[in-house]
Amino acid sequence: MSGRKRFVAVGNKWVEVPEDYAPEPPRADYLLYNDRLYQDDGDPRYNSRAEHREYMRRNDLTTSDDWTDSWTKAAKERAAFFTEGRDPSRRQDVARAMELNNSRRK
Repeated sequence: MSGRKRFVAVGNKWVEVPEDYAPEPPRADYLLYNDRLYQDDGDPRYNSRAEHREYMRRNDLTTSDDWTDSWTKAAKERAAFFTEGRDPSRRQDVARAMELNNSRRK
């Protein structure tokens, strides 16, 4: 027993707690039941995957898994740029800069 007091914030107040106090772990059940994310005024917008796909299509929405190919391609391009120095736009940038420089000399 060290005689020190421990306090935790509860709302806008500090509350004294015993030395062996351990906060309750945060509840993450909502991650398991992600259908709560798709409720409108408490009523579910759909009840199956097919309804979910139709809802997404109808509202022009997408999920992150629709972009995995794009992300993979972009990651390869970034790796090539940083490790090999390959930049597909560099040739056009240099040509444009030279053209601009030459046009200013005239």
